[in-house]
Amino acid sequence: MIQVFVYGTLLEGEANHTVAAPYVLQLEAGCVRGTLYDYGAYPALVLKGDSIVEGEWLQVTEEGLLQMDLLEDYNGPGQHNDYERVWICDALRPEKEGWVYVWDDGRGCPLIPGGSWRTHRQKAK
Repeated sequence: MIQVFVYGTLLEGEANHTVAAPYVLQLEAGCVRGTLYDYGAYPALVLKGDSIVEGEWLQVTEEGLLQMDLLEDYNGPGQHNDYERVWICDALRPEKEGWVYVWDDGRGCPLIPGGSWRTHRQKAK
């Protein structure tokens, strides 16, 4: 079983959750430390800063991870990737760990205050 922390459009009920949904074995709330940026249609996590970023831990099959890699334009270590996939621990439960898709920096995008994509999207409506 593979654990993946999601914080944006892969969250349950968000636009790209259907990519992961057929492969989700378990879903639970979680959070990590970092900074969330708004790229418009989706957010990006940067693992710098000490803010809490809200999200969900998805337990998925290997095929589920492959489908998320395709969505996130992740081609593997050392390849040209939009997002990198790295190992991370939950901010409040360090025993909970898995993969997460991140950027190296905010690429000039606006910060998402509060670290919640859902809250940010609701305020934007």
